[in-house]
Amino acid sequence: MSYMEVLKKIKKKNIAPVYFIYGSEAYFIENLKNQLIEKVTENNEDSLSVYDLEEVPIEDAVGDAETYPFFGDRKLVIAMNPVFLKAKPDKLPFEHNIAELERYIASPAEYSTLVIIAPYEKIDERKKVTKLLKKQTTVAECNEIKDNDLKQWVNSLARKLDITITNEAYEIFEAELSTNLHQLENELNKLALYTGPKGEITKEIAEELISHTTNSSSLRLVDAVIEKNLHKAITIFKDLLKMKEEPIALISLIAFQFRSILRVKLLKQQGYSQFQIQKQLGIHPYVVKIALNREKQFSVDRLEKIIIQLTNTDAAIKQGKMEKDLAFELLLYELIEAA
Repeated sequence: MSYMEVLKKIKKKNIAPVYFIYGSEAYFIENLKNQLIEKVTENNEDSLSVYDLEEVPIEDAVGDAETYPFFGDRKLVIAMNPVFLKAKPDKLPFEHNIAELERYIASPAEYSTLVIIAPYEKIDERKKVTKLLKKQTTVAECNEIKDNDLKQWVNSLARKLDITITNEAYEIFEAELSTNLHQLENELNKLALYTGPKGEITKEIAEELISHTTNSSSLRLVDAVIEKNLHKAITIFKDLLKMKEEPIALISLIAFQFRSILRVKLLKQQGYSQFQIQKQLGIHPYVVKIALNREKQFSVDRLEKIIIQLTNTDAAIKQGKMEKDLAFELLLYELIEAA
């Protein structure tokens, strides 16, 4: 099942005996875990046990799940980090008795809910225990949110907060926070407090109040270069300095943006679709989307020269040939003048 499908059932107190939650999106995993704690134990700590399977064997968690609850009608047992589901499991000072888990999955206790949480991008689908978990438990895939689902998810949060978001403001959310759902929710909560019930989040409000991330600021620096706006670029740079960001780190971030644009442009010229490019490069869908919008502004030759300029400035700073802040400002000037 998808994250949303499992979440809806939990909220309705339709609780399964065993859950298998896996994927790389920590926000979704944490939300499901918190909802289960609320609905199963009603926040009664005596009915909750949490095991880290990098420190204790799985049979300890299984044994706990099979023990009748002393407090409340039902107990919740959460087992984190099942390294035995990886293709190459981490070495531990003990061995997990996987057979005990397989036995329990086949016949779980009626008075317990066992939750196996694997916060991994990939698990070994060939293993017997993985197949059993996927076949005989309630499975929640918690992978990164798809690009075309992000707006629906943001609007769902906005409805819950009783606010609306303009399309222009949404574009800022997408640019700044699409890779960090936890921070995105926090920012929406902050803006909802600012506007109040029935309030509208406009582009101006979003630009003024959203906490900019370093990565998103590197995107804004690239935009300033494309717009040939030196004042804007220098202002963003000064803001980043206040955030204690180092010019060398910023050069690396900007270089990543321009390399992404170049790689996307080359693949597009070969006839790759947006989805195929994302699969080929293994980068976030939003990075591909932005690169596709920007690549039209540059020739391959120009992009290659920009990357060389970035490399030369990086070397000049590291070799002590130029003061780092001055070198970065000069780099921005050269990029904009030649753009």
